[in-house]
Parts: sequence; C-alpha cells; structure tokens
Amino acid sequence: MATFGDGLDKAMQKAFTRPAPKSAGAQMRYLVKQMKGTKPVAQMLRISQRTVERYVKDQIKKPRPDLAARLEREVKKRWQPQIRAKARQKAATTGGIVIDTRARLGYVAPIGSTDEDRIRHLTVALPPRYAARLFDAQEAGASDARLQEIAAEGLKDVYFQDGGRRAGRLEEVHFTDIEHLEFDL
Repeated sequence: MATFGDGLDKAMQKAFTRPAPKSAGAQMRYLVKQMKGTKPVAQMLRISQRTVERYVKDQIKKPRPDLAARLEREVKKRWQPQIRAKARQKAATTGGIVIDTRARLGYVAPIGSTDEDRIRHLTVALPPRYAARLFDAQEAGASDARLQEIAAEGLKDVYFQDGGRRAGRLEEVHFTDIEHLEFDL
C-alpha cells in the first residue's frame, strides 16, 4: 500500500480545474489521444488492441473492476499536466504542503528526555523545501519508505524542533503505524 505516493497524488488532484473523464469510453479515448494510438494503450493496460477500439467506439461500456481501476489510475496520472506542474511549483517555492496524519511518532534524543513513541494526530504545514523534496523524490520513483523519511524529517524540523528554537539535540524522528495520512497544497 503506497500511502505517501497516493496521498501526494490525491493532493495534486485537488488542484484540477476540471473533473477527469468518468465513463470507460471517455477515459479510453483520452488515453488513446494522449498516447497517440490504441496499441500503446493496450500494452499499458494489458488488454488487446481490439478491446481498446471497442471501448473507444462505446461498444463495451462496463470494464472489469481491475481494468476500471487501472484505467482510472492512468487517466488521473496524465490528467491536466500543466495544472499539476503549476501546483507542484507553487508548493515547492512558496506555499509548502500540509500533512495531516494520525500515526505513532517518537524520537531519538539524549538520555533523560521523554522520547517514548505515542500515537499523535498532527496537522502541520511543512515549508516549501520539504514539499520540493517530496515531489522530486516521488518523480524520481522513490519508495514509500523514502517519502516517509522525508516527511519525518519535515515533522522533526517543524513540529518537534520548531525551526531550531527547541529540542536542538534531537537526532531522529520515528514515524510508524500510520492510521491516517492526507496531504494538502
């Protein structure tokens, strides 16, 4: 389950100015137009080229659940690329990103501190540099674990250390047992 990658994708989808196509035929026509042919769409969705053509002509209207999920995911991945790029640019330069999570958070600190992990519900605005790192890592194909590390570093800096004003000797933040995770631009 790719919670961080999916969360970042959902945050991007909130920036869309128009809804993505809903019907299977409209989704298939959009993909055929984007990929310039039925053959690449068929290969990407792992179905026959003739099946793609039938969806385009509305001869088939209701896809299997697994195909419907793949189709929707691929359409949303390609939908409104310029709007997506502008939202990423804004988050990475001026706006930052808000993370809303309920997870087990704790930290490694010198002896004598109260570093025990506990479930916390946090809504924290991460600065633009962390938004840029998250989006760059996602674009580079980073694993969910790497995205989680970047988010933990951001929470360490903003929430635990308050930008360097407290907990100066804090070494590492543990971010585990995620119950809820949502990003907003």
